Amino acid sequence: MKNKLMSVSTSIVKKSLFLAIVVSLITACASNKQQEADAAAAAEAEAAAAAAAVASAAADAASVEVSIDTAANLESVFYFEYDQSSLTSAARAALDAQASALRDTADNVRLEGHADERGSREYNLALGERRAKAVADYLAIQGVSRSRVEVVSYGEERPISLRSDDAAYSLNRRVELK
Repeated sequence: MKNKLMSVSTSIVKKSLFLAIVVSLITACASNKQQEADAAAAAEAEAAAAAAAVASAAADAASVEVSIDTAANLESVFYFEYDQSSLTSAARAALDAQASALRDTADNVRLEGHADERGSREYNLALGERRAKAVADYLAIQGVSRSRVEVVSYGEERPISLRSDDAAYSLNRRVELK
């Protein structure tokens, strides 16, 4: 009887141990499924965030493209009368559009003043500088920070046209916005 009781007791322990192992495996599998579900949800959230980031980057790129297109369509050369540094009405109108575009960006600009070949080298350097400063002053009045504007004068050193006639001279009397 003692053997029988030990046999039953051993059988119960074995069954209990087997049952405990099965329950442990089922619990482990269930938690793996939960972990897999959590991982899938996290991956889905990351994919949604990545898609949103791509959409945002595309929108930013489109706005940059629009501002580049806008800047490309604006005049960047402003012409002056003979021996003058005052802005013409056409130059002021073109500068109004440039100022509007520049207020929407943080880009720095360089204003290059030029003169025709008439006059001394020193005089033409000073005239080119006065012209570039006139443009810089106008942009500042229109709301473009002076700290973003650099003024350079080349005088007669960088002509557009090398001819020596009135048409060539008028092309060389300019300020270029770069």
